[in-house]
Order: sequence, then C-alpha cells, then structure tokens
Amino acid sequence: MKAEEKSESQSLYREAIKVLPGGTSRNMICRKPHPDYVSHGEGCRVTDVDGKTRIDFSNNTASLVHGHAHPRIVAAVTEQLQRGTAFNLATEAELRFAQHLCSRNEGFEKVRFMSSGTEAVMAMIKAARAVTGRSKIAKSEGAYHGTYDYAEVSQKSKPANWGSEACPASVGAAQGTPQQALDDVIITPFNDVDRTIELLDQHKDELACVLIDPLPHRIGLIPTSHEFMKAIRQWTTENGALLALDEVFTFRMGYGGAQEWYPDVCPDLTAMGKIIGGGFPVGALAGKDDFMSCFDPTRSELPLPFSGTFSGNPITMTAGRVAMELFDRSAIAEVNQLGDYARKEISEAIDRSGAEACVTGAGSMFRVHLKAQPPVEYRSAYQDSDELRKIAFLVKHLYDNGFIMINTCTAALSTVTGKAEVDQMIECLETGMVKLGKN
Repeated sequence: MKAEEKSESQSLYREAIKVLPGGTSRNMICRKPHPDYVSHGEGCRVTDVDGKTRIDFSNNTASLVHGHAHPRIVAAVTEQLQRGTAFNLATEAELRFAQHLCSRNEGFEKVRFMSSGTEAVMAMIKAARAVTGRSKIAKSEGAYHGTYDYAEVSQKSKPANWGSEACPASVGAAQGTPQQALDDVIITPFNDVDRTIELLDQHKDELACVLIDPLPHRIGLIPTSHEFMKAIRQWTTENGALLALDEVFTFRMGYGGAQEWYPDVCPDLTAMGKIIGGGFPVGALAGKDDFMSCFDPTRSELPLPFSGTFSGNPITMTAGRVAMELFDRSAIAEVNQLGDYARKEISEAIDRSGAEACVTGAGSMFRVHLKAQPPVEYRSAYQDSDELRKIAFLVKHLYDNGFIMINTCTAALSTVTGKAEVDQMIECLETGMVKLGKN
C-alpha cells in the first residue's frame, strides 16, 4: 500500500468534501492532492495528523504574532472560558483591551470591536459615508482590503480588463458584483501622486474616503511612499473626505501600527485585525471621537447602526489584550530586526542561486518574487501563469521540506521565531531556486 493511501489527512479530506465545498472554508489552505490536517501547534512549529512537523512562517496569514499556543495567552483564555464566552452584557475585558489599544496611538481616541478584518474595513467605509454623507470611495489598484463588495474592487484585475495606467478600471472580484458598487469605487495607481490626485479631483465632491494600506501585500508588499501618503492626507483634508488606513496586516509593524512610518500624517480612521485578536477572530476600528461618534448608540439619531453578536466577546478581548501587552516596543524591535536579517540573507541567497528573483517587505514581513527587479505597483507585481506556476513550485518545495509560507511565498515572522529557523528556511529556499532554474 502506498504511503499516501495511509494518510490520515487524506481520509479526513474524503469526509470533508462531502460536507464542505472543496472540503474547506478557507481557500488559502487548499493543497494538491488535499490539505494536511493539523494535530497541534506550539511556538513556531505545527504538527499535522500524520506526524509531520513544520516551521510556520505563515502564522495563520500574519495573525499569530506570538506563534502557536503561547502559554500566557492560553492561561488567560482558559481562565476566562471558565467564566463564560459571550454575553448580552458589557464586559470589563472589552474595556481593558480598548484602553490598551487607545494607549498605543494618539490618534485612537475611541475604538469599536468587530469579528474580522473584513468587517473592520467595511465598518470604516460605512463610517466614512455616515460622516461625510457621500457614497464613493477610492483605493489603489490591486490592494486587498477584505471581501466587502466595495473593498474588493480591482484586487485581482488582469491585463485584459484593468484598463489604462492613467485611469485604471473598476473590476469586480466576484461574479455578480453589482455595477453600482463598481461605479462607486475609484481606482487609482499605487504610489503615483500626480495621476492619483488627478483622478480624485474628478470626484472630489463624491468621495467619502481614500483607502490606503501602508504595505499592500497583493501589490507586492512594498511600502506606501511618504510622498504618496502626505499627498493623500492633504487632499482628503482639503476636500472633506476621510483618510482611511487599513492596518489589518500592518499593525504589527510598530507599537501604534505602520502609520508610525509617517510621523507627520494622522489618519482619520484605522482598521485593525489579525494580531490584535491573540489567535481569535477579531476586527477593530479606531479614530478620533468626532468620527467614531457615528457608532454611538446613545445618540438620539444614530447615523450608523452597527453591531455583532460576538463583537467584543471576552475570549477575544482577553487573548488580544495579553497578546498586545506582550507585543511591546522591545518585542516589535526584535522581530522587525529579524525581518531585516531575513530580507538581507534572502537577497544573498538569490545572488548565489543565480535565480531571477528579488525580495520585498518591511518590518516582520517579506515576500519573494520571481522577478529580476522589485515591483513598484500592482501591474509590475502582477504574476502571469508562468510565474504563478514557479511560485507554486517554490512554496511546495518549502512546504515539503518543512516550512509553511503564505501562498505568495510571503512570510510573517513571530516573536518565537529565531535566526536558526530563518537560516534553515533560507537554505531550503536557495535549494528550491536552484532546482527551479534547472526545470
């Protein structure tokens, strides 16, 4: 009997496809011929049900900044579990976590919790509409902001439909996206100040907000330039729109988020998620009281009714508070330094391998591209079918040899990952690039 036929993961998958479309609720975990099923995780390692242990550089798509089953988070959550998981009453856990988050950033006067990053961005867009009385938003071509109809416009446009560079088309990500949603989203070229301002000016009386990710993953994991961020801050201020920052991915970059990279720019609203949940589902929206007051249910006329059965539940609030207290300035500096080290060593490994490749990223994240030069915007980051095939080969090579990456060959480091694990991964990555060059 072949080893594959004895796989416990294969057996579980055969059951899963009978009750789940494609056998899963997350497209990202799909692998051929089937996903592997987890047994347990500890620190920076994950063991599957067939006994294979891998070093985790994905960390559940950048959400586990302290790796798996951190003992202090586990202890705090276990204690809260014994008191209950969700209530139709307020909890002190929500209050204490809100106080902590607001203490990390002067621009966070008030915060509202929800259950995912997608929901946080959705709330941010709806808040901008409620505050301004306008319906349209603007975002950079290719930027991923979750699965809300408006937020996902043009996150996966292609050469056949993306239009001109000067005026990118609004392209739906899902079949059946309402035309009105596409009409209400203005797509701009990433980091191109002149063209972006020109497009914004055409809709200056209609735009509720301009949505920006400081380090957009799908655009290539390249930072938003200081010039671009300052220009958008100035334009939104002058034209009555809000600067809406998506820090669902990037809040790990600094104590108060990646917005610390731009000390002379303060966003009006900031969406967060991932690491602030301590391993549990979470979203949060923070900003100045003037803007956040649209959520205030004590107002006689509520501009934006917004609630959720599990928003601010004490399990997530407890895990999130402990995780973020652990993620202090010292921990952030250390994991960001490890990111600097990884990018430097990967660049040297690329040179040794002779591969046509490069590495991008910042802070505790990096992404490997099979391109000679780092991309500068979505169109230069776009992967054709050949590059997608090669990236898939590289990610599979790493996985088969014990390293879990985000499927774009991206990594999000945790505080429990060390240089030894990074060095092992880079050695395997170099071997994979050499093999790729021979294929």
